[in-house]
Amino acid sequence: MTALDGATRADLLEIIDDRAGQRATIITSQLPIEHWHAWIGDATIADAILDRLMQQNHRFTLTGDSLRQAQKLPKKEAKPD
Repeated sequence: MTALDGATRADLLEIIDDRAGQRATIITSQLPIEHWHAWIGDATIADAILDRLMQQNHRFTLTGDSLRQAQKLPKKEAKPD
């Protein structure tokens, strides 16, 4: 992922600002929040976005093995007839 450009930063802030305190917003990301400042690319806008998102939130951090990895299922043994 690369940093957001100026227009995208402004659009994201506008969307988050319009929804803050009025509507639910669900955001999913593999990027930890502590890396959002670098991803957004502007500390002031990043602070504004995170401030609005973190006022009232429910945060879930998933742990464990990735479900994307192919899980090998045990082979079923053929039953004799």
